[in-house]
Amino acid sequence: MNISIVIPLLNEEESLPELFAWIKKVMNAHSFSFEVIFVDDGSTDSSWKVIEKLKTENTNTVKGIKFRRNYGKSAALNVGFEAANGEVVITMDADLQDSPSEIPELYKLITEDGFDLISGWKQKRYDPLSKTIPTKLFNWATRKMTGIYLHDFNCGLKAYKHAVVKNIEVYGEMHRYIPAIAKWEGFTQIGEKVVQHQERKYGTTKFGLERFINGFLDLLSITFIGKFGKKPMHFFGLFGTLMFLVGFILIVYVGGEKLYFLTQGVRARLVTDTPQFYIALVAMIMGVQLFLAGYLAELTSRNSPNRNNYKIETEL
Repeated sequence: MNISIVIPLLNEEESLPELFAWIKKVMNAHSFSFEVIFVDDGSTDSSWKVIEKLKTENTNTVKGIKFRRNYGKSAALNVGFEAANGEVVITMDADLQDSPSEIPELYKLITEDGFDLISGWKQKRYDPLSKTIPTKLFNWATRKMTGIYLHDFNCGLKAYKHAVVKNIEVYGEMHRYIPAIAKWEGFTQIGEKVVQHQERKYGTTKFGLERFINGFLDLLSITFIGKFGKKPMHFFGLFGTLMFLVGFILIVYVGGEKLYFLTQGVRARLVTDTPQFYIALVAMIMGVQLFLAGYLAELTSRNSPNRNNYKIETEL
């Protein structure tokens, strides 16, 4: 099979028939063998009935997966990836803002140009400023922290090599960082393509401003896990040691100053009256706590059943 198209959705009953007809038209025009996997993320409208009807009319090309409740886009993508069988896996949103006409070029970039992952870039957006400005800041921070220079990390229109979706796990709200997850799994050929952004035709957006706060916290989490997931002591131990050394040096300074004044017969103030003493005390306590945190994290990591779960691409 050439292409699997994974479409997570929540309350998109009006757009689904039009979206599928558009996809089918594009696929048939390019003679692609394909499947469309609709993942209903706990819709409360008639979206699932629409999917059931599409499945009845297109038995060989439509798959439907329905969650009992709303779990989020990451969960929907993860189960969609598990069900995908295509040589190339395309993801897109169900609101008709992503154009299926982009699929042939995305497929070519993966199969002929050797990319592992292609992310769409909505260079011209039809979103309000309350969404576009935070998005620009979010993308800037993500580029700096991950070292992946994409303009639009959160674009729903992406293309993946089959091996990529079978070797990554998307959870929580990590769908924004799939390029980073793929990179840390060894898939480094990551590119982007300018794609057309359509105005929303039906319904309303399902995302609020809180996604940017959650997104920043997720960015910190995935950056830390990607770099230090298997070696947490390298992070906690380093900062713990530095903090302890700062405290120790200050203690030596305060103690040395006290002894110097005593040998000179000068009345010196009490050690506990100096601010350096308390700074040193806090620094040493924090250093010990960070070191212990690293030690406990290292014990947890070493006893994990996945501690030696390495991805092997080829073996002779």
